[in-house]
Parts: sequence; C-alpha cells; structure tokens
Amino acid sequence: MVKMGQDMRSWIDTLEQHGQLLHIEKAVDPRTQMGSLLYQARNRALMFHQLTGCLGWRSIGNAPANLDHVGIAFGMPKSQVVPAYAEIMSQRVPWKPVASGPVKEVVMSEEDIDLTKWPVHQAGTKDGGRVIGSGLVFTKDPETGRQNVSFHRLQIQGPRQTGILMVPRHTRTIYSKYEAINQPMPVSIMIGHHPFYYMAAATTAPFGLDEMEIAGALLGEPVSMVQSELSDIYVPADAEIIIEGHVPPHERFPEGPFSEFQDYYVAGTGKNPRVVVERVTTRFRPIFKNLQNGSEMEGCLFHKVPLGAVIFNHIRNVAGYVDLKNVLILPGIFGVVIQMVPRFAGEAKSVGLAALSSPVLHPKVVIVVDPDVNIFDYWEILWAINTRTSPAIDLTVVDGVRVHPMDPTGTELLPPGSPGWQRIGSKVVIDATKPATSFPERRAEFERIQPVGHDVVRLEDFL
Repeated sequence: MVKMGQDMRSWIDTLEQHGQLLHIEKAVDPRTQMGSLLYQARNRALMFHQLTGCLGWRSIGNAPANLDHVGIAFGMPKSQVVPAYAEIMSQRVPWKPVASGPVKEVVMSEEDIDLTKWPVHQAGTKDGGRVIGSGLVFTKDPETGRQNVSFHRLQIQGPRQTGILMVPRHTRTIYSKYEAINQPMPVSIMIGHHPFYYMAAATTAPFGLDEMEIAGALLGEPVSMVQSELSDIYVPADAEIIIEGHVPPHERFPEGPFSEFQDYYVAGTGKNPRVVVERVTTRFRPIFKNLQNGSEMEGCLFHKVPLGAVIFNHIRNVAGYVDLKNVLILPGIFGVVIQMVPRFAGEAKSVGLAALSSPVLHPKVVIVVDPDVNIFDYWEILWAINTRTSPAIDLTVVDGVRVHPMDPTGTELLPPGSPGWQRIGSKVVIDATKPATSFPERRAEFERIQPVGHDVVRLEDFL
C-alpha cells in the first residue's frame, strides 16, 4: 500500500514523480474553458496555476484520471486493485481526534465567504450552474451519533448557498430524521484530499458505518480528524477546504440540469434541499479540487473500485464457492464484467444474477467472461460476447425491478428531492463464458489461438 501521512499534496507529488501531472500555466476560465480541458485530458492530471476571476487560487482535476492512476495510488497494477480493495474493505481503523490541523490555517466567517468567486468550474454546456462535484458531505445521525460521509452534487445558488442532490441512501436517511424533528441538519463538506478518502466515501457499506474507518484501513493508519467550528462533526485535519453549514428542513429549491457520470443530463433536475454556508476553513493557499463529470471521468473512478469490491465480495461465495478472478465496472457505471472460471453448467448465470441483486444498486448489465479474456481491453469483452454467446440461451432479462434513480432508461416513479426518489426498469445477464469445466471437450472447442513463440517472443526486444 502507500506510505503514511497521505493527503492531496502528497498525491500531487506522487503523480508528478510518475510523469502523470501536466501544469497549465496559461490563464484558464473555470466557467468556459476548464471543463473542456479536463474532458479532453483523460490520461493526465491537470494543475491550473492561473484562474480567470479567481485571484490566488490554484486548482487540480483528473487526479486520478484513469485506472492506471488508481493503481499508482494503491502501489500495484490496476488489475489487482479490486481484489485488494475487496480484502481491505472488511477492515476498520478507527480515526483519531486531534486538536487542530492544516485545514484550520485560514478561518472565514460569513462576511468573508462568496462561493461565486471560487474556482468552481461548469462541467457541461446545459448545466444549470457551476457544481462542486468534489465535496464529501459529513453528517451525524441525530439518534446514534454516528458520522456518515458521501458524495453529493452541490450546485452554487449564491454567495453562501448551494443545492444538494441526495440519492435515497444514508445521507437522505439522516436528513429525514432531522426533518422528522423539524431541525436543520448540520453538515461539514470536505474538498480536496488523497483519493483513498473519496473511494472510502463511495464504498457501499452498512448504514451506521463511518467511512473514515475504511479510509484508515486503506491508508494503513488512523485518519486524523479535527472538530468543525460550528458543530460536533469531525472532519479530516489534512483536507484542503472545509465548508460548514446546515440543510434546512422541508425546504426545496429548483436546480439542475446536471451533467452526470452517464454522459447525460437526465437525472437530478427538480426541487432539492439546499445548504446554507456559515463558515469555511482552509489550508494556506488552498488547492481547489474540480471534478469533471462524464463517463470514465474522475468521479466514475472513485466509484468503480469500491463498487467492484462490494460486488466481488458479494458473489465470491455463491453456492459455497466461486472461482472468481476479478470484477470491472464498465463505462457509465451501470455495467459490470465478472471474470471467473465456471465449474458447472449455469454457474456463470447464477453469479451474474447475484451481482444484479448485490448491495450495490448500480448494476444493470452484467457480462461474465473467462480468465482468458482481458477485461481491461474492451474489444476482448465484445469478442467474448460475439463468439461465446448464444443469445437465446445466454441472455437473461429480468424486468420490473428497481434500478438506480439516475439510470436514464428507467421509468421515474418519484422525483428528486423526495425520500422515495426511484426508477423501475430491467436488467440483463450475458453469459459470455466457455462451457463449464465439467464439460472439458466442449470447453476445449473455445481455446483461443496463440501465435508461435507467444510465451518467449517480445516485440520490445526487436525495437
């Protein structure tokens, strides 16, 4: 894993050392230019040093930009990350409270705060405004006192107000408890830290689990946490920025559209709660983390590994044991590839159906392949479907099931802003495996060709 004491600045240094950071010295306008630059630079992190209209700010995006960057963070090849995360996520390292930290170097009161002057970029041409996509929202359950951390889009609505888009999960459950007692929900919003903090927040875990305990397991040490200025919520002491405020009960404001991880604007537009900002603390000369939305962009990467790991652990013991090799979340997040060795007829289909009913709501399309298919080369996945699938036999469609509320193919039953925001639709398993190992002769018919010398001849030796 990584060395101790990791934060966003050490992560920037790591990217620099691996030649994966591009410095943009020319002036860039966050409203009109930054989103396009981030969208084009999917293989490198971008560090912006001059931001039009945002004197003194710096910003970073695409950090990580791809699964290779994720492998760098973990210190291993990208193909090993999901199985490794699947083992780590069962561990818990309780965080430790500290008196202060770098994120307290600058304290801004209400009169000093103007989010409209921050270097928040506009991600899509049809967005209803600029959106803070890199904010992790820390809340505390009023009944149990347990903290929760999760991603939420925060569309800027004024100098000290943002919207907050809540998918019906843990934060929405906590907010409903505050609404039931007609009290505002205190929030502290972290912007900018090591990728492990973001992956921990994206991990689907039981309600009541503090995601910073998963972050500690990933980091190999307890996370240092400092108390917020205005509440008893604790936040990472080494973050770049903390926004403190509250979400009033029973208030809804129109917001959207949002450019989203599916590469569409379809979900989230409507009347949503708002965040009233009351205090900001930062490091000296903070670096703002901008997160460009779209398929296979940074926000997807923070979710692909945790989602894959949750599914990995859920399906590994179907019917007692699965010869499971790997799991990959596909572009758009709603697709999953499972790499396994099927031992029995129908086993691949059973495992695929288990993936559709895992703790993760996202999977809609599951493709099951053998280990001789490199799941990180999408053409090989398509090849397996084209050459190993008999559609009448190997496609299983399940209709009338709950799908992710941001899945544009589903039928929306209740709108955003409500505790029951939901969509209903269909899901499919595609069995693109060879026949089971219990049928060796049939399985041998699907042996892939190999060129003569494939195990000893290397192109690089002849260049």
